Amino acid sequence: MRREIISCSTPLCFPKAKIAFPVEEPKPSKVLMVPNEECPCEVTVSREDEFETEAGGGCMVGVKSPFNRIITPMALKIPHFTLNDGTEMPAVGLGTSLAMFGGGERVYQMCLNALKAGYRHFDTAAGYGNENEVGRAIQDSGIPRNEIYLTTKLANPDHNRVQAAFEKSLKDLDLEYVDLYLLHWPQAGKDRAELWGDAVFRPDESPTFVETWKEMEKLLESGKVKSLGVSNFSIKNLEILLPHCTVVPVTNQVELHPCLPQNELKDYCEEKGIILTAFSPLGFPLPNRPGLIKNETIKALANKLSIDVAQVLISWGVQRKTVVIPKTENPQRMASNITLVQLSPEDMKVLDDLHRQPKMHRSIAVSSIVSAKGRINGWTCDEMGWPEHLYRLDI
Repeated sequence: MRREIISCSTPLCFPKAKIAFPVEEPKPSKVLMVPNEECPCEVTVSREDEFETEAGGGCMVGVKSPFNRIITPMALKIPHFTLNDGTEMPAVGLGTSLAMFGGGERVYQMCLNALKAGYRHFDTAAGYGNENEVGRAIQDSGIPRNEIYLTTKLANPDHNRVQAAFEKSLKDLDLEYVDLYLLHWPQAGKDRAELWGDAVFRPDESPTFVETWKEMEKLLESGKVKSLGVSNFSIKNLEILLPHCTVVPVTNQVELHPCLPQNELKDYCEEKGIILTAFSPLGFPLPNRPGLIKNETIKALANKLSIDVAQVLISWGVQRKTVVIPKTENPQRMASNITLVQLSPEDMKVLDDLHRQPKMHRSIAVSSIVSAKGRINGWTCDEMGWPEHLYRLDI
């Protein structure tokens, strides 16, 4: 067995790993390398022997070895969905709201690790307080900006100052443009200090979300925003918004997972040409709340398929033609989260029917921010257009 050391100086390399590969002739063989158990690189071999190699498995640039062996990024099979304005969005991205629960440097490293693993879609927001770290990771990666899809969002207290808020986001990101700018919530906040608080304007008070959307449409003229969308919008509020739109939202980002499949909303949005994006697709797992990761039905399905629960949930979402933005700091989980599998119709039905089980049809993420008064960022479930029994834990 021939031994060869291949290394890469780029900051995007995973720790080295050593694996032996067989070489098949007459054609070069392509072998998936697995440093740290998961790796988005492949090796092309043209010698008629076996060899053992150590390599920076996550490098994003080709590295030629003395023996004509080349390490290149493997094309991960992540589909892209075409939006109603003709642009394309990767079906899997990385959610970055971790910043609300931890330091900014953690988010910077998380994004760098995701770029190593092959992610090209990142979801942030002014309200997360981490736009600077996300933008810095994108720049430090050395990956061309046009290969990365970036979403950020307008915060509740900024509905009456859309242009200024967007310019601040762009400055914090330190990038020339964003691919997608979302109206984070339909409710406009009164107090800048209360990003998620109850001090909000009522639905019929100015600025309404219709007025805010009209201001967002003007941003497209600058070329600094490629697409516009909404988040946390119900059918009720979309029916108020859409008749006034010159630009139809390309996506509606909502909590979505097998316990809250949003079937009616999905059908409605598809009819209007709007793709759903799923936040908390794993059911908002926290140390004291496992979300769907420990659900026995999903675990059994994952065991049957020899994959992990997150892969099951993410593959289910993508197979339903929804964009999915899980979040994790773990590099191995990042890699597995973008390794999609094709679920059989029978497997899909198991997940599709999960919400029909007793006490399973419910919000897991948004319900955690419902106030003692039963309000979600200051609005009642009726004002949000959401069924109260799915979002309130006290009924």
